[in-house]
Amino acid sequence: MEHGEVVVLDGQSLTIEDVVKVARNNAKVELDPHALEAVDKAASLVNEWASGNEVIYGINTGFGDLATVPISRKDRRQLQENLLKSHACGVGAPFDEETVRAIMLLRINTLIRGYSGIRVSTLQRLTEYLNLGIHPMIPSQGSVGSSGDLCPLSHLAVTLLGLGEVFYKGRRQSTARLLRKFGMEPLHLEAKEGLALNNGTTVMTAIAALALYDSVNTLKLADIAASLSLEALHGVPYAFDERTHALRPYHGQMTVASNIRKLIFGSQIIEKFKGERVQDAYSLRCVPQVHGASRDAIEYIWDKVSIEINAVTDNPLIFVDDRMAISGGNFHGQPMALAMDFFGIAMAEIANISERRVARLVDSSLSGLPPFLINESGLNSGFMIPQYAAASIVSENKVLAHPSSVDSIPTSANQEDHVSMGTYGARKGRNILDNTRKVLSIELFSAAQALDFSILLKPGLGTAAAHRMIRSAVPFLKHDDYLYPLIRRVQELMDRSEILSAVEEVVGPLD
Repeated sequence: MEHGEVVVLDGQSLTIEDVVKVARNNAKVELDPHALEAVDKAASLVNEWASGNEVIYGINTGFGDLATVPISRKDRRQLQENLLKSHACGVGAPFDEETVRAIMLLRINTLIRGYSGIRVSTLQRLTEYLNLGIHPMIPSQGSVGSSGDLCPLSHLAVTLLGLGEVFYKGRRQSTARLLRKFGMEPLHLEAKEGLALNNGTTVMTAIAALALYDSVNTLKLADIAASLSLEALHGVPYAFDERTHALRPYHGQMTVASNIRKLIFGSQIIEKFKGERVQDAYSLRCVPQVHGASRDAIEYIWDKVSIEINAVTDNPLIFVDDRMAISGGNFHGQPMALAMDFFGIAMAEIANISERRVARLVDSSLSGLPPFLINESGLNSGFMIPQYAAASIVSENKVLAHPSSVDSIPTSANQEDHVSMGTYGARKGRNILDNTRKVLSIELFSAAQALDFSILLKPGLGTAAAHRMIRSAVPFLKHDDYLYPLIRRVQELMDRSEILSAVEEVVGPLD
C-alpha cells in the first residue's frame, strides 16, 4: 500500500482488504459526504422524538429488561452517558492495536449508513481518533455477543466522553489527559447516541475480518508444507491427478490438488519413487480433500464477514422516510458466531493433518529416514520434541474448536435469553489460527531437514524454492542444537510471507 492511501467510508462498500489497510497499514479514513446527509437526517428525527412524548426504546426508555421504565425529557441525555459508563465493565487483557483500529473502522462504517441516529459531529470525532492514532483501551473479555458487543463497545465509546484510557503511540494513558494534549473537548451525547455507539456486532466482526484475511495465506502455506513432506517421504503423485478431483468437484479440493501439482512439478524425487507403491497414508493422499474442505469453509466465512462489515447492527433502527424507529434483533451475533466456530474447526483441521505429517517424518519405521531426522540418533534427539510441541498445540486446538455458539447463557433478567457468544468464538478462532501457523512452522522446519536426506535428487520447482528460503534462515542440523530460535525463524519467514513469495516467484500464484 502506498503511503497516504485513503479509505472512503459510505457504509456499503468496505472490503476485508480495506479493513487490513486501515487496521495494519494505518490508511486514513474519510467519510463520504453523501452518506453524511443520511446521518444528519436521522439525527434530526431522533432529536425531534427526544423532545416529544412518543415512547421509543432507548430514546425515552431504559435499556434491556428496563425498557418499560420511562425516562423524563430532562434526563434523556444523561441516559446515554449512563449507558456507556455502566456498560464499560470489561475485564482481561486489552485488544491489540490492530484489532482496536478494525473495531473503530467498522463502527464508523455501520453508523454512517444513517439508520442509527448518531450526529455527524460524533461520527467525525471517532474518525479523528482513528486518523490520529488514538486507540481506546478495550478489554478483550465481557461480551456475550448479543445485544451485540455492548461491553467492549462501551469502552470504545466512553473515551468520547473523556473517560477511560487510550493508547497513543504505544503508551497507555488517561483519555482526559490526551484530549487536553490535542485541544479536544469531551463530547456530550444526545438522544440515542450512546445506544448507537455500543450496540452491534462490531468487535466480533473486526476480529473475524483480520483472522480471515490471515487464513488465506495460511492455507497456501499448508499446501507448501504438505508438498515438502510429500517429497521428503518419497510420496507418490497419483492422488493429485486432475481427473480424480473432477469427479468430486469441490472448489477447494480441486484448488489444493492443482497447487500441489504446481509445487512438485519437475521433481526427480517423485519421479524416482513413484513406482514403489500406488498410494500413501491419508495425511499425504487426502491433502486435497482435507485442506480443500477448510478452503471451502473459509470461502463461506468470507462471504458472511463481507456482509457483516457493511451491515447495520444496532437497535432500534431509524427509518427516516417512514418516520419510524423499529426495534429488531440485528445486534444478535449468531451469523458471526456460527461462521467463526466454523473458522476455528476449519483451521484446527489444517493443524491436525500437519502434525500427522510431522509424526511420519520423525518415525523411521514409516519414513525410511534416519530416526528423528538426525544422524547418530541416541546421542542426538533430533526432531523428536518439535513433534511433541506440534502434538500439544493440536490438542489445545481440539478444546478451542468446541463451538461457543451452542453455549448460550441468559442475561439482562432473561430479556436477553439467547445470546451468540460470537465474540468469544472470534477470539478463539484467532487463537486457533495462530496455533495452526505454529504447527505449520514445525512441519516446514522438519520437512526441510527431511528433504536434505534426498540431496542427490532435485525436488519440485515450488518445493525447491520453499526449501531454499527455509535454508536461508536455518541450517541443516548435523547434530542437536537449540531449536527454539530456529523454529522461530521459520515462523518469521511465514509472517513476512517470504516462503510464499519465493514459491510464487517460480511457480506463479497459488490459488
